[in-house]
Amino acid sequence: MGCHRLNRNDRGNTLFLKDIYHWIDFGTLSGRKALTDIVGNFINQKEANTFKGGCVMYNFMYFTPTKVFFGNDAESKVGEVLKEYGYKKILIHYGGGSIKKTGLFDRIAKSLYDAGLAYAELGGVEPNPKIGLIREGIKFCKQEEVDFILAVGGGSVIDSAKSISMGLANNMDPWDMISTQTMPTKQFPIGVVLTLAAAGSEMSNSHVVSNPEVHLKRSLDHDLLRPIVTFMNPELTYTVNKFQTGCGIVDTMMHTFERYFTIDEDNDLIDRISEGIIVSVKNAGLVAIKEPDNYEARATLMWASSLSHNGLTGCGKKTYFPAHMIEHDISGVFDHVAHGAGLSVIFPAWATYIYKHDIRKFSQFAARIWGVEMDYDHPEKTALAGIETMKNYFRQIGMPTTMKELGIEPKDYEKIADKSTNKGEKTVESYIQLTKEDIIAIYNLAR
Repeated sequence: MGCHRLNRNDRGNTLFLKDIYHWIDFGTLSGRKALTDIVGNFINQKEANTFKGGCVMYNFMYFTPTKVFFGNDAESKVGEVLKEYGYKKILIHYGGGSIKKTGLFDRIAKSLYDAGLAYAELGGVEPNPKIGLIREGIKFCKQEEVDFILAVGGGSVIDSAKSISMGLANNMDPWDMISTQTMPTKQFPIGVVLTLAAAGSEMSNSHVVSNPEVHLKRSLDHDLLRPIVTFMNPELTYTVNKFQTGCGIVDTMMHTFERYFTIDEDNDLIDRISEGIIVSVKNAGLVAIKEPDNYEARATLMWASSLSHNGLTGCGKKTYFPAHMIEHDISGVFDHVAHGAGLSVIFPAWATYIYKHDIRKFSQFAARIWGVEMDYDHPEKTALAGIETMKNYFRQIGMPTTMKELGIEPKDYEKIADKSTNKGEKTVESYIQLTKEDIIAIYNLAR
């Protein structure tokens, strides 16, 4: 159907597609033409001011300043590139030490040394990066007088580096800025050597930080948080285990889906781009799980991770990320829950809870992305089949699909929902305003 969509708000005068399906034979050219004529006439007569060319695309500003070096040995260029930028002393920021075991740290250090650049190092970043280490990092950077932060790792390391840079540049505590949504006005430069295809933080304007003291995980988005430069070598992801690979596949899909399912009318160009990314990730993911050292699969996952979250798939749309908002509080309260694993549980449950508010889009998702045959008489069945097919895919790549698999019991649901809604005082924006009760119902669909 492309962009042709009947106005869901004009219920008194609109013939809905699912009603038209009952009396048009889609198996014939005349039937398809009849539908085209009906929808086209409706658009021309009723929605001429809204549907221009059949689509709605809001005004937007697309900004992607990150320079990307992609391919074999991309990390070997770190020293020469940072020297060209004029930086003198680099903080190498990383996680648990695997970059030293694999020799990656030594290669980066040598590249910096050969370029005549000094460096300091700060490791210890955990999954769901903690504000405590970020505060230590700010003090350490001032002490060492570094002028550039190089995050070597995946999303948690990059987000930790972003928060350190934000605190340094703006002379404020990052958690205070995040919790009050105080936007940065200055930038401290950061770059990335990517070792995990998942979060898309290597090109995005977003970052997420956890504060264990209050059991909260919160985000702040601003273009001053976009990395200056990113080095992406798919071979660096060969050693990523099956579970983390699965988490990355889910996270990339979710960054795309959260921009795909919006309350706007269709933006067909962006929807088609999103569908292409997800289908490529779906196929490459199966290969990477079975063949961890398959370069093409790993390259597809790595570049898709960036494209899914650099703003491209949200151009001309209004986005809210409800599944992310709900999941953040799961992994905020239960720190052992990986973000991708939380999303593989929450997103199908959210979709099941909300699909009736956009049956046409969910049935499109089922047919175009998951290969479900369209039931034109009952598109809601197609939509549900698509959600179930997605869940089966998540299971196939080793990801959880129930709260129980995350180690979370029904007795915990209210505590988590209280975090998302400030004990019922606020809602999470989606196709509808999700209340505390709605969120608990979503948990129950995934129990």
